[in-house]
Amino acid sequence: MSDFFKGARQSIPVGVSTLPFAILYGAIAATHGHSTFEATLTSAALFAGASQLVGIELFSHNVPAWLIVLSIFAVNFRHILYSAAAGPYFSKFSPMQKLLAFFMLTDPQFAEMARRSETPAPVSFSWYMGFALAIYLPWVGFTAVGTLFSSVIGDPKALGLDVLLPLYFMGSLLGFRRRPKFLPVAAASAIASIIAIKLVGSPWHVSIGALAGIVTAALLPVTPKYTNPQPMPPALTEAAE
Repeated sequence: MSDFFKGARQSIPVGVSTLPFAILYGAIAATHGHSTFEATLTSAALFAGASQLVGIELFSHNVPAWLIVLSIFAVNFRHILYSAAAGPYFSKFSPMQKLLAFFMLTDPQFAEMARRSETPAPVSFSWYMGFALAIYLPWVGFTAVGTLFSSVIGDPKALGLDVLLPLYFMGSLLGFRRRPKFLPVAAASAIASIIAIKLVGSPWHVSIGALAGIVTAALLPVTPKYTNPQPMPPALTEAAE
């Protein structure tokens, strides 16, 4: 339980920052004719903020179902990479724990898990679920809040709320800024996604930018494994002196 509550405490900043997204999704869902129950059930069953926003916009237009599926796949393609990288951390989990862990695998969850793996603390199931549930439960709850106050919020874009998603991903990206290869990989992804959004359009620029970053990282020279520097305990510092 100590690991569980430790994970929950660590995720408080992330959970708070996702509340505007949940309210935004609830408000947009309501303006597109979804009831509070339907919007809340969608958030509970999918738990996929970016693709939920993309999906709700596409559902409101007369577009083929296959285009909706492909568009959401393009947004979620990065989760294939996340799940492949997360597999070793879940190796000691039971089958049911793995199902829950992969369901809860979001961008901040993966980023924090990667950072924790570079410290002596293990990526335990208790810590993982504590971190995840502190994000999941507010996401579902505040989706309902967004639908109930959709008439007060009005057009989210008019309030500038549509900028929250890019800011959120930028914050996640900058969390890795001290890693080797960060600048060339981030620059390659950014340039590729800008070109893609002009030539191909959204949401394919997300996957194309990610692939450009992967290719760049693979082509760069191999660097020593990144380790998160830990301060030396006072007793060891004194002994060293």
